[in-house]
Amino acid sequence: MGSLKLNPSGMAELNSDGSGHRARLRQRLFEGGPDALLDHELVEYLLALALPRRDTKPLAKKLIKDFGGFGALLSADAEAIARIGGISEGAAAALKIAQAAALRLLEEKTKGQPVLSSWQALLDYLRADMAHNPIERVRVLYLNSKNVLIRNEQMSEGSVDEAAVYVREVVRRALEYQATAIILVHNHPSGDPQPSQQDIRLTREIIEAGRHLGIAVHDHVIVGARGHSSMRALGLI
Repeated sequence: MGSLKLNPSGMAELNSDGSGHRARLRQRLFEGGPDALLDHELVEYLLALALPRRDTKPLAKKLIKDFGGFGALLSADAEAIARIGGISEGAAAALKIAQAAALRLLEEKTKGQPVLSSWQALLDYLRADMAHNPIERVRVLYLNSKNVLIRNEQMSEGSVDEAAVYVREVVRRALEYQATAIILVHNHPSGDPQPSQQDIRLTREIIEAGRHLGIAVHDHVIVGARGHSSMRALGLI
């Protein structure tokens, strides 16, 4: 509930800007860290930065429900958030900047060290970046001879269930970056991370193309809302 204040007529009225409630959220965050706030409270506070005089709690709950969860909301594009939430692009940007900051923090943990020895950090980044994406995207991670990441590149973007990947283009860029190994990554918007027969066939084509040029394919990771799969761990490559 908001605080009471006197209006020009001397009557008490409710201060509906939620400043007291937000101060309590802020205090909980400072004292208890990120886990002290629920998902909708994080979204509520972010939206309040752009909508300071609006009660953003109902809006936060609505957005999380409409998009199917906290991760799916932050992964949605700004236009969709603004349209479905009935808010300005600036308010939608408050959510997108939070996602960008989180991804930057996770990505930092994978830099400057062998990817294979920081595998969990890489998976955390990939899942945060791609697991809730509503369309299929393909990334290629290019590694040097010490398996240190030298390039993280989105190769293609498709529909809700398909993205085109060109074997020749993947290999060409590996040569351009002087990479000696790659890791393929893509998401399944359905949420199921299990590889399809098409995924397996494409991976083996890239392995064969790279073999003659000294470019190894360490893995093909598929991420989805229900987890991830590794083709190497599954014995498929």
